[in-house]
Amino acid sequence: MVLFFTSNVFNPPAIIYMGKDKVENEDLIRYFWPQDVWFHVDKLSSAHVYLRMPDGMSWDTIPEALLADCAQLVKANSIEGNKKDNLTIIYTPGDNLKKTGDMAVGQVSFHNDKKVKRVHVITRQNAIVNRLNKTKVERVVDHEQERVDRIKKESAARRSAAAEKKKADAELARAREAEKAARSYDSLFSVEEDEYAAPRKTGRELEEDFM
Repeated sequence: MVLFFTSNVFNPPAIIYMGKDKVENEDLIRYFWPQDVWFHVDKLSSAHVYLRMPDGMSWDTIPEALLADCAQLVKANSIEGNKKDNLTIIYTPGDNLKKTGDMAVGQVSFHNDKKVKRVHVITRQNAIVNRLNKTKVERVVDHEQERVDRIKKESAARRSAAAEKKKADAELARAREAEKAARSYDSLFSVEEDEYAAPRKTGRELEEDFM
């Protein structure tokens, strides 16, 4: 079972989720999405909490209010951490999580320690935790099917974007050709006018006109 929460401190609202137990955490580690960011209490046991970032957000520019929601949810779901003040919550992109065969269930490390950030939590903020708990939805997730559906959706979006770009490029090319043809026509018209224009008189011929 996976627990889903909705944070409304950002527009559009962001999805935060976590496994119900350490076994479920193994699937979450395996099936994270490219836009997922992993949160955990530093040096203590806690839930593995993931933020699914909305489009356009990067993991190192998550708004502070959204960071606070994730951090408070992690703290509230740590048996030991929930009782303590002045905790450190660590977070990193999902693709920085490292899992090897010799690790215990739910245990992870990192490919790059420099891609791990920290946020300090002074104390539990019940207003945040209660607000998030009111949005909680628990459901069984077919992770493999969600992965397939996501890849199909992303592929369709890429194809659509490529088609739109191709269409825009074609329209731009046609506009440039039309502009080039217009310039060529104007140049031709100017040449024809010069051909039929009366030849310019010399100074001597102008003097004779007045005689």
